[in-house]
Parts: sequence; structure tokens; C-alpha cells
Amino acid sequence: QVQLVESGGGLVQPGGSLRLSCTASKSSFSINAMGWYRQAPGKQRVLVARITSGGRTNYVDSVEGRFTISRDNAKNTVYLQMNSLKPEDTAVYYCYGESLKVYWGQGTQVTVSS
Repeated sequence: QVQLVESGGGLVQPGGSLRLSCTASKSSFSINAMGWYRQAPGKQRVLVARITSGGRTNYVDSVEGRFTISRDNAKNTVYLQMNSLKPEDTAVYYCYGESLKVYWGQGTQVTVSS
């Protein structure tokens, strides 16, 4: 099974930055798009950003211009650079990879608070 391991979450003040990483345990050869969802307490899981194997990106409107998704195919890793963080960005962030099915990371907590 493909395993996705996340890191980079934590506590940050409003306006601060965090960089999330997600690394696949196997080669990304069979993985097409990768991305990040987030889920806040009492809310549904929402797709935040997605990047294809060719580097095309999509973002939910609420993070457009603040977040940047990227990937390093050689390292089988997808990143989410989060700048100008707001309290409403507080959530558990889950990375995923698309293959014949969807693979999920374990989730990493991001808390934005003063």
C-alpha cells in the first residue's frame, strides 16, 4: 500500500507562515494528482489545493494568493506553503494522492492563533 506521511503543522500567529510536507512511501510513478484537504471542527473536509503530475494547480478561493502547492517528483513529495495565515485556516490538513484510488495522509494540525 502507498503510505503518505505528513509533517510541518503547528501553532502560528496570524500573518505567519507554515510549510507542510507530504511524502509518499513508494515511487510517484503511479500517482497522478496530489493535493491537500483540510477539516475544521464541525466542518466538512474541503479541498484546499491540488497539483497534477504536470504541475497544473488549483486552489479554493479562500486561500488563493496566500497558499502555494508544489511537488518534487524525485522526492515523491508534495508541499503546501501557507503564508498570511488567518485564524480561519485552523484545521487538520490531509494530503492525498490520486492513483487508481485515493491515498490519504494521517493529517497534521495547523492552528492559527494569537
